Amino acid sequence: MGEELSVSDVARLIDDPSAENRANAAEKVASRFEHGELSDAERQIAEDIFRVMVKDAEERVRTALVSHLKHAPELSADVALSLAQDASDAVALPMLEFSEALSDDDLIEIVRTQGSRRQTAVAGRPTVSEAVADMLVDHGDEEVVATLVGNDGADVGEATMHKVVDKFGDSERVQTPLVMRATLPITVSERLVAKVSDKLIDRLVMHHELPNELADDIVLQIRERATLGLLTADADEHDVGELVAALAQNGRLTPSILLRAICVGDLIFFETALAHMAAISVLNARTLIHDKGSLGFKSLYQKCGLPDSLLSAYRIALDVIVETEKERIDGDPNAVTKRMLERVLTQFEDLVDEHSPEDVDFLLNRLSRAANAA
Repeated sequence: MGEELSVSDVARLIDDPSAENRANAAEKVASRFEHGELSDAERQIAEDIFRVMVKDAEERVRTALVSHLKHAPELSADVALSLAQDASDAVALPMLEFSEALSDDDLIEIVRTQGSRRQTAVAGRPTVSEAVADMLVDHGDEEVVATLVGNDGADVGEATMHKVVDKFGDSERVQTPLVMRATLPITVSERLVAKVSDKLIDRLVMHHELPNELADDIVLQIRERATLGLLTADADEHDVGELVAALAQNGRLTPSILLRAICVGDLIFFETALAHMAAISVLNARTLIHDKGSLGFKSLYQKCGLPDSLLSAYRIALDVIVETEKERIDGDPNAVTKRMLERVLTQFEDLVDEHSPEDVDFLLNRLSRAANAA
């Protein structure tokens, strides 16, 4: 806590109004203001003093004020804004980063009109409102946006996150803190998976001299596994519906990912996807998929425009799910998946032979290749 401003300090200031004495006076008054040691009348006097000192030509006088006033939420808005708009970064940046006396309107105007360093200070505030965050993404550069999405105190809305992916989705500087956020909408996660995959294709082709088709094949498998992994065990139908809609919108709701989903037992995703593709309710799709006859699923399948060559593979997978329902719950679901894949892949005998590895990932990747080819 700074020392109390005394009569001798005032006398010294009158006799010798040097920069050093002015800075000393600023330090003491601002310290007492920060710690709430002034009466209402004294606070008014102090703020009148601040209004004079914010115009002081000496930077050290203004920085002396900021060292305490940046943590004074009751500071008058005009004083706070004057300091936040100071020509010196040494004065402005601490106010922009910490002062609660600045309103969202103040911050938005500063973000709109000031440069990257000041925008970054705003992006790193203990709390950043959704409106300010959106303005930062509209006007900020890579460093600003990386700071924003890495700030757990920033309220970054879903629409704003999509802007981030649009502008900086290829930037590892932005991708890393965005992925590490405590919560991330599933639609944004899906787009990030695709962005990372597209970058991986370029690296595989350029640095490892892989043919484009092989690189596409590898990345398809990685992307499908990562996409389905976005759905946690407790994901509800709304989450699944959002992911399905995002995949469809971005052209990634493919026969390959549908077949992979059903083979790992993700029936909710499969049912929701077919409902979306056929433009019917999930309940109706579920009824047709599990119709004991052969026509219900076939008619839905054809309405979705899925390849005729894969119909039997889907049918086998559904039959195995029904046959092994209890075993999937009580036994080893990985073993059930392996058995299902072996039966499904009999439709594509050229992909799996007696010398093929037996792990599930290998079989799923071969299945994705077959479905993609179809």
